[in-house]
Amino acid sequence: MIGRRQFLVMGAAGAAACVGAACSKSQPPPATPTSTDVSLAAGETDIDLGGVNVHTWAYGNQVPAREIRLKKGDRLRAELTNAMPQDVTVHWHGIAIVNHMDGVPDLTQAAVPNGQKFTYDFVVPDAGTYWFHSHVGTQLDRGLYGPLIIEDAGEKVDYDDELVVVLDDWIDGTGTNPDQVLENLRTTGMKPMAPGGPGVTPTRPLGEDGGDVTYPFFVINGRVAADPQVVDYRADQRIRLRVINAGSDTAFRVAVPNATMRVIQTDGYPVVPVQASSVILGMGERVDAIITVNESLPLVAVPEGKQGHAQLNLRVNNAPSSVNVDDFAASVRTEAPLDTATLSPTPEVTLPVKAPDQVIDAHLTGPVNGYTWPVNGKLYNPPNEGVAVKPNQRVRIRFINESMMYHPFHLHGHTFQVMTSDARSRQAPANVAKARKDTVLVPPKQTVEVDFDTNNPGRWISHCHNTYHLEAGMAFFVEYTG
Repeated sequence: MIGRRQFLVMGAAGAAACVGAACSKSQPPPATPTSTDVSLAAGETDIDLGGVNVHTWAYGNQVPAREIRLKKGDRLRAELTNAMPQDVTVHWHGIAIVNHMDGVPDLTQAAVPNGQKFTYDFVVPDAGTYWFHSHVGTQLDRGLYGPLIIEDAGEKVDYDDELVVVLDDWIDGTGTNPDQVLENLRTTGMKPMAPGGPGVTPTRPLGEDGGDVTYPFFVINGRVAADPQVVDYRADQRIRLRVINAGSDTAFRVAVPNATMRVIQTDGYPVVPVQASSVILGMGERVDAIITVNESLPLVAVPEGKQGHAQLNLRVNNAPSSVNVDDFAASVRTEAPLDTATLSPTPEVTLPVKAPDQVIDAHLTGPVNGYTWPVNGKLYNPPNEGVAVKPNQRVRIRFINESMMYHPFHLHGHTFQVMTSDARSRQAPANVAKARKDTVLVPPKQTVEVDFDTNNPGRWISHCHNTYHLEAGMAFFVEYTG
């Protein structure tokens, strides 16, 4: 079972109503960090996805990898050992760490060859829900990923238990593998785009195109919907869900029938809590939400624009659920999901109001020349042609999506404030600060603006978190020195 904490954490006497990292983002880490040592053995392995047996690559012979959990301000030492036929790395998604620990081949480190080791060694600066994965080729679309949970020792909590929920789209070991999928896309191109416009509506916030890859399975915590993980609770327990989309080509709508989600964080950063019946997550995004379970219910992840669903069962008092999951999944497809980028940050994590010192326009296009996805007409080619910025400045990136497909764009080494977008301008005037995030959905034919402060020197990649778009060139990097 992943990330299940078997203890009661409610009702601290006199505690303020504060959840997630809401009380701690601005506090410095302790002067003498506690060290946590882990081993990550990357290798080939056989995995049972719940009656579906696949040969894949994983850290530690399990999918997802064993959860890493530590406190804000702790020092993490993770020894990576490579027993795979390809080079490998570990990227610590969402964590603003020193540049040479970021795990991006050619840009921040040399990938680790077969038979070699590399130790990642850094202090984790912020609490929240994060994850780790390989940043080499299409390896993320195998099993090389796992959850990274950073707790806040001073957190005031209002839930009874928590559950880490890792979503994924799965194709490896089913008669093909991600490298073959990419080669086929390069050779034959994508399926035809839908005729007409992008089709963005409140109920279809990412348009008509759900992705480039047809997956035979969707999984939660490494289990297919036909044989899902079952987690036991008592009636009226409040559960903190930490949901991570580790998929490579699939956005998911996450929902629990008869249980409204109280959304408290996105990408590790607190937001003003809101109630939602469903939340949409692009690849790389995370959301924390609290639900109360009064009966046995499925947690369902519905793939955007694709058939099927992923499932995890929340069982109360050992009773069966009466929910028709197929009917519920169909209903989730027809409603307008919550996009976490539209949420309001809590005051202590809101960037100070400041006009940008520099604006970077990132024009996102594709597919062109068969199957390439350029940024500003160029394909990612590290370590050349980075975008120079200066330290200690406010930088704005304008993700201008000129394609007919959505792109979840991620920035390494920083978090940004979502400022405005075409899709969201009806909800907020231009340049009103919205959620703090590190990955944001950019709908087709629309623009999303984000602001960040250059307070972590190095070469930092920004890329589409669709594995196949990244491998087809959809990335660039910013660089600056301290």
